[in-house]
Amino acid sequence: MTRAARRLQLAQPALSQAIARLESQVGVRLLERGPRGVTATPAGEAFLEKAEATLAAVDEASATARSWARDQKGRLHAGFMAMTPPMMAGDLFSRFQAAHPETSIEWRQLGYPSLDARAWLGDSDVALIWFAPSAPGLTGQTIRTSPLVAVMAETHPLAERSELRVAEVLDEPFPGIVDWADPVWLGYWGLDAYRGAPARRTDDAAVTPEEVASIVASGRAITTVPAIVAVPFAHLGIRAIPLTDAEAAVLELVWPEGAATPLVAALAELARVASEHDAQNTAD
Repeated sequence: MTRAARRLQLAQPALSQAIARLESQVGVRLLERGPRGVTATPAGEAFLEKAEATLAAVDEASATARSWARDQKGRLHAGFMAMTPPMMAGDLFSRFQAAHPETSIEWRQLGYPSLDARAWLGDSDVALIWFAPSAPGLTGQTIRTSPLVAVMAETHPLAERSELRVAEVLDEPFPGIVDWADPVWLGYWGLDAYRGAPARRTDDAAVTPEEVASIVASGRAITTVPAIVAVPFAHLGIRAIPLTDAEAAVLELVWPEGAATPLVAALAELARVASEHDAQNTAD
């Protein structure tokens, strides 16, 4: 209760009174108070589940309204991860600006995706990401692909190879990432689908791609990235080696399901055209 009151910036007696009023209103005890602290009653557990869903719906509705308000003012909030800068989308955004010269694109840097799509997107209307998160509530459009490469310190025993097969790196340690990251998204970069199990990871809890790059540069782990992403890290003493039998990484434009504003829909359509063009170039 003390920690909860501090987080809510309330005095503890005020929080206790608020909970008592809530229990009186719904007509059932939600919390069990004991010498070792407070736990939820069965009714409290059921109430919490519905309350969280209700609050999430309110947050989503508010975010959708803000997106439409920005759309009417000719503003678009676009999110991207640190290793997915806008230029990796080719000429997508320059073509969008040419078609909508009155629109202002405002960029937002995002962290690793979590299982809460809205929490990850924050106030972004759309986002760029390599390999779409598995969180429900997102819609996506492929933009382009890039070969997958294994990146490792130049002192690594495999660093002098010109190419590798996936099986040759499955037993290598991968960087440890914060435990709230989307496990499916994280597993993609750890080659979990090829191994049939999660990768062995270091004890780190990296929060940013830059931290992951530092772990790789130290020689304690390897990881995988799209080939186009590996280029900026060559100066850190990191080698990028093609994985000849790995499926290419896919750059996606994602946005909240059912919440596409006219500007988002226009950008998604240009992304669809860009994807078809990229696929044609790959086929040729």
